[in-house]
Amino acid sequence: MRFAELPEVSSSEFTHQVSLGVIVDGWPEDTATCIRALLAHAPTDVRVIALDLGDVDGAGAVLDQFVTASAGRLQVVHVEETLHDVGWAAARTALLKLDTAEIHGVLDLSTVFDGDAVTPLLDAFSDATVVAAGWRGVNMDTTDWYSFVDAGPGEVDALLGYYFLVRRDAGIATPPHPKAHFYRNAELEWGLALRAAGGRIVAPVDGLPAHQDRHRGYHDSDPEYRDAESKKTYMRMLKRFKGRDEILAPR
Repeated sequence: MRFAELPEVSSSEFTHQVSLGVIVDGWPEDTATCIRALLAHAPTDVRVIALDLGDVDGAGAVLDQFVTASAGRLQVVHVEETLHDVGWAAARTALLKLDTAEIHGVLDLSTVFDGDAVTPLLDAFSDATVVAAGWRGVNMDTTDWYSFVDAGPGEVDALLGYYFLVRRDAGIATPPHPKAHFYRNAELEWGLALRAAGGRIVAPVDGLPAHQDRHRGYHDSDPEYRDAESKKTYMRMLKRFKGRDEILAPR
């Protein structure tokens, strides 16, 4: 399937509470580790949607090996293009639009569940003003707006993209910026956009039963491409939001 041919079901009624969306762009061993852990530790009513981009190094075929044993919990969608062709924001938005859950999980392939890391975040959504809840929160250093600092537990400015949950309707209404081709800084820009749209973002618990393996998106990407795209996103974020302290979490 071509990426442009992906279906959009986001206008459908909610069919379940939570899905976890994973971008797969290679790294078959990492793919197996991540998916195996999700199926073992996430609650059985949580579904996983894996978007395979290009079947790089056979990672898409690895995904297919888990489908039968998942008893309907794993949906795999294959497209011909690679992540480099499509871009991070487009892939993330496509996953949102493939989902029919009320809450959509943004999960990096490097994040490995060691237990139920979903339920501790769900309590935050009992507050209707909360649009996203996640693992690792950050706040903007408002001295010059050129860095973020670790924050939480509690309300935060943004969440790192290793793992967080977002109300699907809010994510579709305010998606990642379409020009965010590379992941780095894009989730921070997205967080500020969600806050600017009126939502609250929280990192509600101090620690979750999860760990991070090698973060391929950073450590194994081309450094020149990584740094150039990351800078583009950060500069765009500053142009949009710098000085708008009113959208940030209470200090």
